[in-house]
Amino acid sequence: MKNFKVKVPGLNVMTEERLIQWLKASIFLGLCLLLLGLYFHNYSDYMQSLGVTGIIISAACIAFGLVFSLPTKMYLTFLLVKREQQQQANKYSQESDK
Repeated sequence: MKNFKVKVPGLNVMTEERLIQWLKASIFLGLCLLLLGLYFHNYSDYMQSLGVTGIIISAACIAFGLVFSLPTKMYLTFLLVKREQQQQANKYSQESDK
């Protein structure tokens, strides 16, 4: 697969590998926030003592966890499907050359 470059304002150039690293980091952050929100909601006595504020804090952790994790998973899945299609096209072109 070609090493395409994405131009980001404020940065010179970002390669595909670097972009994938950032997306994986975003997924990891999202999953951590989801787990933190679930911990706050289910097991933290301190959040219960805060009342409505505690519920809002745990819900915000879960919401931001979803924001960070889901879109990046969709984009990475799209990249993997695209890469697989290109590999299959290369495979068929090599077989037809023989």
